Amino acid sequence: MSTLIPSNFSRRAFLRTSSIAGGGMLIGFNLFTACKPKAEMPIDISQLNYNDFNAFIKISDDGMVTIFAPNPEIGQGVKTSMPMLIAEELDVPWEHVNVVQGKLDTENYTRQIAGGSQSIRFGWEPLRQTGATARQMLVNAAAVRWGVDASECTASQGVITNAAGETLGYGDVVKEAATLEVPENVGLKDPKDFKLIGTDAQNVDIDKIISGKPLFGLDYKAEGMVYASVLRPPAFGKTLESFDATEAKAMPGVIDVIQIGEKANHLLTNKEPNWTVQLGKSDKVVVIAKTTWEAMKAKNAIKAVWSDASPMESTEFQDRQLLDLLDGNKFNTMRKDGNVKKAFAEADEILERTYESPFLPHNCMEPMNFYANITDEKIHLVGPIQTPEPTAGMVAAMLDRDVADIELEMTRMGGGFGRRLYCDFVLEVAEIANAIRKPIKMVSSREDDMTTGVYRPAIKYRIKAGIKDGKITGYHLKEAAINDNMYGLIPNFFPAGALENYQVDVANYKSNITTGAWRAPFTNFLSFAEQSFLDELAEVLDIDPVQMRLDLLQKVKGTEDERIEYSAERMEDVINLVVEKSGLRNPKDGVYQGFCAYYCHNTHIAEVADVVLENNQPVVKKITVAVDCGVVVNPLGALNQIEGGVIDGVGHSMYGNLTFEDGKPQSDNYNSYRLIRMKEAPKVETHFVKNTLSPTGLGEPTLPPAGAAVSIAINKATGNRLYKQPFADNMNKKELIG
Repeated sequence: MSTLIPSNFSRRAFLRTSSIAGGGMLIGFNLFTACKPKAEMPIDISQLNYNDFNAFIKISDDGMVTIFAPNPEIGQGVKTSMPMLIAEELDVPWEHVNVVQGKLDTENYTRQIAGGSQSIRFGWEPLRQTGATARQMLVNAAAVRWGVDASECTASQGVITNAAGETLGYGDVVKEAATLEVPENVGLKDPKDFKLIGTDAQNVDIDKIISGKPLFGLDYKAEGMVYASVLRPPAFGKTLESFDATEAKAMPGVIDVIQIGEKANHLLTNKEPNWTVQLGKSDKVVVIAKTTWEAMKAKNAIKAVWSDASPMESTEFQDRQLLDLLDGNKFNTMRKDGNVKKAFAEADEILERTYESPFLPHNCMEPMNFYANITDEKIHLVGPIQTPEPTAGMVAAMLDRDVADIELEMTRMGGGFGRRLYCDFVLEVAEIANAIRKPIKMVSSREDDMTTGVYRPAIKYRIKAGIKDGKITGYHLKEAAINDNMYGLIPNFFPAGALENYQVDVANYKSNITTGAWRAPFTNFLSFAEQSFLDELAEVLDIDPVQMRLDLLQKVKGTEDERIEYSAERMEDVINLVVEKSGLRNPKDGVYQGFCAYYCHNTHIAEVADVVLENNQPVVKKITVAVDCGVVVNPLGALNQIEGGVIDGVGHSMYGNLTFEDGKPQSDNYNSYRLIRMKEAPKVETHFVKNTLSPTGLGEPTLPPAGAAVSIAINKATGNRLYKQPFADNMNKKELIG
């Protein structure tokens, strides 16, 4: 049965069409059904500009289709999967589709962002509706030419057929279609009729990626472009007092040395994340040169004097602050069911454990960079950014310009993981470009990225459970975090709703170290803490850990608690699937397995880690994953996301650690910051729960459970419980994965 577009859906605000000079048709649409009310399609095609659309379809006379991908591409595959949704309903062969990255459209977009694993989830129906409507317009045009009713015609793979068997290609009727009225209530395909959705599609950029063609921000070049390297404070808490650039200015290729920071600092104060700034201070020195290498060499020659503006923190100090918070009583309660104090007072036994995680850098393979060219008429920005619209707004505010002056082009990103949600590096290049009025690209070094960036905050959890008569009667989670606490929905994740007495409290210490989102924010560590605790709790209760979760989920089924985000039924499905596929009930000799089930970013995941002992060392051999993400749009892309998330989760749980001494990060490159090696990556075996529910996210959900599954498997192999990440440091072992 077809799904109809809701009657209250604003077709005019959603889809617009016009013929193209020389032939063809453009279909413009608002990706998330939220065009500004007054947005109107120009009647004269000569007025059209790509920036007038959020995203759109272009159909040529020869039937070839260009689909513009609106969202930033950071390797999560949306440049491939989002156009697939349009092509499915448009019903054209994928090999006839050309995909082009769209630009920022600040007039019409409401969510042009890469973050939170939300792009496909939000674009699922709007993108399909756009393709379906375009298809119907083409069918209507063919029906007019044949003089028949459109209901007698069908469209498939770019060809329209009438009851008499006559055919016309999309390109044959595209001009007529562009002149027709936009139809209402166009039906969407039943999932059983999908031809493209659910099939493997290669990354649309794969040929360019493997052949080194220009795609990324670092690849972008413009005529007359110069380069900038920025000298930032060497430690968190320091500010610039003075500098001597005499030697730097005399070096080959150097054009100028300037100071920046005041404009951006003022703008970023009291914004997220907690930027380390001093109002009125120009605390950055910029070398402008003919090449990146010349700019970076000259930056190292600058003699700068720095003073302490705020406390110079060290990891030992931060650890004490977090432990003091856990031991104190200054908490904000985020969820409270029943009476945990009473439950603990009446308990036969209490289990309490503390879990600890460090700061983590983002370590994007492509360091931060961006291009800017600013004139009185226009601000042209190009580069890798996860939040183009907010970024354009902040640049406009910083320079006291109209956001309409900004043209922002998005390049493919060599990693984001949340780092490129923040636009500090774009503000830097915009301030530089505004000062020198030349086209310029700012490029950070690896050391710049690791020592002056935004980090996953250090966090500690203390979890306490009360047991009476062999049952869990109370559950209390306390969080102590640097700067920011868990998002509001996380206290409503499992096991919330399954326990009568349940409470989540949070507290934080305000640090001058910049923190922000890191892949699967907060859940990336919370999953390890909670799932490890549940496993140990099952051991104390002498209950099978899988059955304990299934029993708890039974209590959630049918609940009327609207705060609960997860589905007990879908969680049960992934648990049963991973148990079946991993052989958890009948492990092979010498294989120790750790089980974890988790929900985050709207997706239900269960994972089982297989660990063996080699030379008395635990070695992670395999992770079996069960996923319920609804309809899988592109299985090949989905597997890439799942496997990448698992390996990232295993690697950072095992090795990820960034410490501070007197405000300075103690790792500044890959030689001192341990990442998982390719040879250490475990095999990942993925199984999907098959259903026709709307898609949910995949970029982040498989990362959080991975560390939990591995820690539980290591416990089974060695008898040691892990309470602190990274596991390698905690166990005093340099090599734990082979």
